[in-house]
Amino acid sequence: MSRLRHAAIAVLLPLVLTACGGGDRPAQNLAPAQISTIGVNSYLWRAALETLSFMPLTQADSAGGVIVTDWYANPAAPTERMKLTVTILDQDLRADALAVAASRQLYNGSQWLEAPVQAATVQRLEEIILTRARELRRNTVIG
Repeated sequence: MSRLRHAAIAVLLPLVLTACGGGDRPAQNLAPAQISTIGVNSYLWRAALETLSFMPLTQADSAGGVIVTDWYANPAAPTERMKLTVTILDQDLRADALAVAASRQLYNGSQWLEAPVQAATVQRLEEIILTRARELRRNTVIG
């Protein structure tokens, strides 16, 4: 399991359910930042799918750039669950080309009730996805 995926799980499991760069390679060796044969930036798309791979998906639309997860409950905290929507907004690999929205619920013994999600949780998920996308781009060397 990759280091970033571990980081995503480490962020999501405690935060989600409880309250939820650059390299030194020259630029000419980097793959283009705009790769969009699937409708959206492929690095962001792959990074988002990898980051959320431990959650069940209900929708993954590569043409529209939307990934929606089903509710995910940590087995260690079964009375809390989270659902995410990741939207890729552009074909360029940029920080503002990604948006993450999260919903959180708590079980009170008879029903699931909406609960707040900390903004830091969403920001951290966006950072993890962006970092992974940049890593994927760096690993794609122009031949």
